[in-house]
Amino acid sequence: MKIAVVTGASSGLGEEFVRVISEKYDEIEEIWVIARRTERLEALKERFPNKKIFPISLDLTKHESYETLSEMLESEKPEIKILVNNAGFGTHGNFDAMDLNTQTRMVDLNNRALTAVTSVSLLYMNKGSFIVNVCSIASFAPTARMAVYCSTKSYVLSFSKALRFELKKKGINVLALCPGPMDTEFLPAAGIEKGSSHTFDTLPRVNPAMAAEKALRHASKGRGIYTPSAFYKLYRFLSKVLPHGFVMHMSKT
Repeated sequence: MKIAVVTGASSGLGEEFVRVISEKYDEIEEIWVIARRTERLEALKERFPNKKIFPISLDLTKHESYETLSEMLESEKPEIKILVNNAGFGTHGNFDAMDLNTQTRMVDLNNRALTAVTSVSLLYMNKGSFIVNVCSIASFAPTARMAVYCSTKSYVLSFSKALRFELKKKGINVLALCPGPMDTEFLPAAGIEKGSSHTFDTLPRVNPAMAAEKALRHASKGRGIYTPSAFYKLYRFLSKVLPHGFVMHMSKT
C-alpha cells in the first residue's frame, strides 16, 4: 500500500496538502492525516471522498506519539511515498515576556516532532519517495520578537539540506518549503492580529493552495528549497549577501 503522511493536517496549509495529494497523486492509496483535533481530521474524509483518509489523533509534542506512529507503521508496513512535516506553531513578542512552557513546546513541535516523525517514516520510504518540511522565510535570518520561532525554522532548513544530501544515494528527496505569511490559523494563534505588527500588516500574503501544490511538484522533481513569491525570493537573496545585523532591521516584527 502506497501512502502519504501529513502532519498538522487539520487546517490551513496542512489541509491544502491533503487536498492536492488527494486530487493529483493517483498512486497514493491512502493519506494518513495527523493532528490533535479529531473532529477536524474526521471532516477531511467527507471533504475528500475520492481518496481514503486515515485520521490519526496525536499530540506530537509528546514522546509517546512517535511510539504510536511507529507501531502503526510496523503493523501496516505501507510504502510512504510522500511525507509532509507541516505541524508547527509560532508566537510573537519579546522573548523575556513570553511563557516558558509555550517557548519550549514550540521547540518540541517544530523541531523534535519533525525529527522524530521523519526518523520513523524513513524506514518505510524507498526510491522515488520525497519529504516536504514546512519551513519559513524566518529561517533565512534572525527575526526579532519571534526569536524562538525563527530559530526553530533555521533548524528545519539546515536539517532539510543535510538530510537531502544524505538521502540522494537512496533516491529520496527532501524539500524545505519556505513561505511568507499566510492568512491561516497560524497568525491569530501566534498573537498576530491586524494592527499588532506593522511588518505583518504590510507583508504580501502567500496563497496556501498554491504553496502546497508547487511544493509537492518541486519536491517530486528533486528540488531542495522552494520559496513562493518573487518578493520573498528577493528577501532570501538579501539575507545571504547582507549582514544579519542589518537584515534584522528589515525583518523585525
